[in-house]
Formats: sequence, structure tokens, C-alpha cells
Amino acid sequence: MKIEGKIGLYKHKIKKIFSVAEKVLKEDFSNVCVSLNFVSDEEIHRLNKEFRNVDKVTDVLSFPNLNKTPNEKLKKFKKSYDFDEGLLFLGDIVISKNVAKAQAKEYEHSITREVCFLALHGFLHLLGFDHIKEEDERIMNKIQDKILSEVNL
Repeated sequence: MKIEGKIGLYKHKIKKIFSVAEKVLKEDFSNVCVSLNFVSDEEIHRLNKEFRNVDKVTDVLSFPNLNKTPNEKLKKFKKSYDFDEGLLFLGDIVISKNVAKAQAKEYEHSITREVCFLALHGFLHLLGFDHIKEEDERIMNKIQDKILSEVNL
């Protein structure tokens, strides 16, 4: 798996989380690419307003490259692979570091745990998971909890 973007000290831990997600979801992420970046509160507010029509700051946004459902395997999207690098670009994830810091304090856990949770949450959205319906939210939360517990977060 290739993670592009500037996520500094968290890159190793996030790669580990995505590796555990690969096992839990029974997928193959070896030829997958994701863009993951920290942005300012102003930038995430602008993106949230522009793409979701929600006029407020949020913690994480995902911009999927594929129209994938949780039950579809990535191998279905082989035609979408970039032939130059042989990678399947899943999409972009942006995280407000300031909101992550505030939420870590609010939930009384580390900033590392919060950033990793948000990265995983965004990643699951790229894979087609959502939490609009109660049942879908329960499924997504169960997967997130399993993955985070396997990496001791």
C-alpha cells in the first residue's frame, strides 16, 4: 500500500492500521494508493461546504475515487488501475489536525489515537462504508473497533 501526503509522525502507525484493515476486511491492498493530508480548519470548512453543503468545520473528509460498496472486492476495479505504477487510487482523505487535537482532549485519549481513528474512518469511507443508516453505522463501528483494538488503540 502506498500512502501519499504529509502526515508526519503518524505514517507508520496509519500504515499498520491499514494493514490490519486489509486482514480484517479480507482484501488485498498491496497495489492500492491513498492520499492522506492534514489541513487547516479553514480548508476543511471550505471543503465541507463545497462538497457536502455543510457550512462548518469537521474532523475528517473522504473523497472516494471509486463507486464501491463495502461488499465489492477491490479486484473488481482492476480496469481502474494506473498502468504506469500499477496502483489503484482509492481517493483522498483530509484531516483537521486542530479538530483531532480538540477531540483527543475531549475523549481523553492521545492525539495519535484520534488521528489514527480519523484516518481509518476516512479509509473505510473510501472502501464504500458509511454511517447514514443505523445498521451501516453499527457495521462500520464494529470494524473500526476491531481494527483499532488489534493495534492497541
